Amino acid sequence: MNTVTYEDIWRALEEVKDPEIPVVSLVEMGIVRGVALAGGRAIITMTPTFLGCPALHMMKANIKERLLRLGVDAVDVRESLSPPWSTDWISEEARRKLKDFGLAPPPKHSGDEQVLLAEAARCPYCDSENTVLKNAFGPTLCRSIYVCNDCRQPFEQFKPV
Repeated sequence: MNTVTYEDIWRALEEVKDPEIPVVSLVEMGIVRGVALAGGRAIITMTPTFLGCPALHMMKANIKERLLRLGVDAVDVRESLSPPWSTDWISEEARRKLKDFGLAPPPKHSGDEQVLLAEAARCPYCDSENTVLKNAFGPTLCRSIYVCNDCRQPFEQFKPV
């Protein structure tokens, strides 16, 4: 490995996009949890959003590919399930990008289940809370389908976990 630093690796990881939501990086989503260097090897710790996340293998491959292009000799991507991933780990910038993409960001909840169950999904198009859940099961495990009663636009919300 040439003189690749922790900062270089973190910057490179900011470029690795979520395969299911290409406007946000794995770092912004809070999926990448840590970076370590051992000789020429980069050791990346990541926490998947869901155990059965279908994009997990692609995320790992994209991390490896980007860091090998950066100049590290080898990349080891490890999964950590403890603590489990939380939507509270999504950065403010990623929340803005999700909304601009037309995907309602999840509410912050700090583990309070009442917030998870009570807060209305805010329409990413008109900011209305006059929305209705149409299907708790969206196109991926992490999303639900809503309709806004004010602008009549269907949208998905990232499920709070």
